[in-house]
Amino acid sequence: MVFKEFGKTGVKVSALGFGAMRLPMTEVDGKKIVNDELAVPLMRQAFDMGINYVDTAPLYCEKLSENSVGKALKGYRDKVYLSTKNPIEDNDGDHWMQRLENSLKKLDTGYIDFYHFWGISLKSFEGWQGLKYGPLEAALKAKDQGLIKHISFSYHDAAENYKKIIDSGYFESTLVQYNLLDRSNEENIAYAKSKGLGVVVMGPVGGGRLGAPSEVIQGLLKDKKISTAEMALRFVLANENVDVALSGMGNPDMVKENFDVASRTGHLTDGELEHIKKMMEEHKNHAKLYCTGCNYCKPCPQGIDIPYLFEIMNRYRVYDLKEHAKSAYNEVINGWSWIKSADASKCVQCGACEEKCPQKLPIMKQLAQTHETLT
Repeated sequence: MVFKEFGKTGVKVSALGFGAMRLPMTEVDGKKIVNDELAVPLMRQAFDMGINYVDTAPLYCEKLSENSVGKALKGYRDKVYLSTKNPIEDNDGDHWMQRLENSLKKLDTGYIDFYHFWGISLKSFEGWQGLKYGPLEAALKAKDQGLIKHISFSYHDAAENYKKIIDSGYFESTLVQYNLLDRSNEENIAYAKSKGLGVVVMGPVGGGRLGAPSEVIQGLLKDKKISTAEMALRFVLANENVDVALSGMGNPDMVKENFDVASRTGHLTDGELEHIKKMMEEHKNHAKLYCTGCNYCKPCPQGIDIPYLFEIMNRYRVYDLKEHAKSAYNEVINGWSWIKSADASKCVQCGACEEKCPQKLPIMKQLAQTHETLT
């Protein structure tokens, strides 16, 4: 395994981290629970191979991920760096501390190595300034007490707001999305690294999108026959500003495959990396011909999230991620998607969206094509 200096924290972390968001689940009495008979040995397999960073959160896996991670860490606690998150439901420092204590109890540990302000935005962060005892003050107190070793944050806000949070000086590491399909934080990752923060990337395989076969992705390097998932992971690991790439691994084969990729050096040459970026930019521009994602068409009277459905369709049409696109659309149809949207067949041809579209796209026609193609 390749290990990297994690910013200025003084620790070395494995290039591959275990994301405990997709642990093996089973159903008992109509409820989904983590199958610890599979999940605990799976995580320990990863730890034994040299993966020394595990990331969880209070809401993962039906709110049971932290419990399972805690069980897996028995006998490994001094060998593995533990990361979890505080959802910061309000601006009360005492409530922040209560959520930390709940996580410590579920994880059955006395401390957390990297404790994240979960999914913060610049607006929420600025709202904590000047409070008598808010989340930031609580975090500093928890660090002084040894309950957390390092203050961190995960981020889903607009890319242009990221640097202001870095410049506050509160944080020692950051967790942000970055992959072949979404390079919006590429500059931010470099900035965080330059400021001495440890950098962890979530979604290197696009939350599963890049795990599905794609001739487009696999063909980015014509002289190398590798899977879509391997291409995606190698792309992220080739970025010198990335310290850890988190992967949600659900079975032993996935652990071994990702470990083998992360254990190599020289994932891509500079020339290969630039070629991939150029080709993906061309594909991105192609996708914009169908929809730029400006959101002017919203809201739809029928509850259709038009930009999201067109994004799914672009995965099918532009990136050849056919299997994934159909699966994602099926989640929309059945109400399982984390983005709530009616399916495209619910369009009543009112035309309100087309009147607002700055590109003058034939949205109603494209919605019909989306439904026909993905069902």
